Amino acid sequence: MTNEDIKEILGLVREHNLLSFEFEQDGARIKISRSPLATGSFRIAQEGEIPSPSDSGLSLPSPSVPAIRSEKVRIITSPIVGTFYRSSSPDASPYVEVGSPVAKGQILCIIEAMKLMNEIESEVEGTVRAFLVENGQPVEYGAPLLEIDLKAEESA
Repeated sequence: MTNEDIKEILGLVREHNLLSFEFEQDGARIKISRSPLATGSFRIAQEGEIPSPSDSGLSLPSPSVPAIRSEKVRIITSPIVGTFYRSSSPDASPYVEVGSPVAKGQILCIIEAMKLMNEIESEVEGTVRAFLVENGQPVEYGAPLLEIDLKAEESA
């Protein structure tokens, strides 16, 4: 396997936004994995080597920086491993868009797992702030899917 082959594989992994990729040919083995939130570069670990997060271009949050963006933002995560879809079919319009108001129990997206379409419902009222994954992207359990700005409670 040449350096050009490896560069081509890395380009395909980036282009298709894959979270993990494994390939073996003639005794040479490549394993690439990254966080769903990673946008950095890749580093290929040699066989028997355990890569550290800094090797993969990822940085871990420091303990003094809170991992939660705001008390008024809820991150909706994937309850299962599967493929993320914003609509019920390729021809259908998305369940929600950035800026859409959402109610508790409203369908936000679908995670397809083993040919079953699992509807993901909102746990809160608010407004869709951002999608954290692309349509058709594979997701893992606990992967962040979207952000919702929580609705401010009105005093009576």
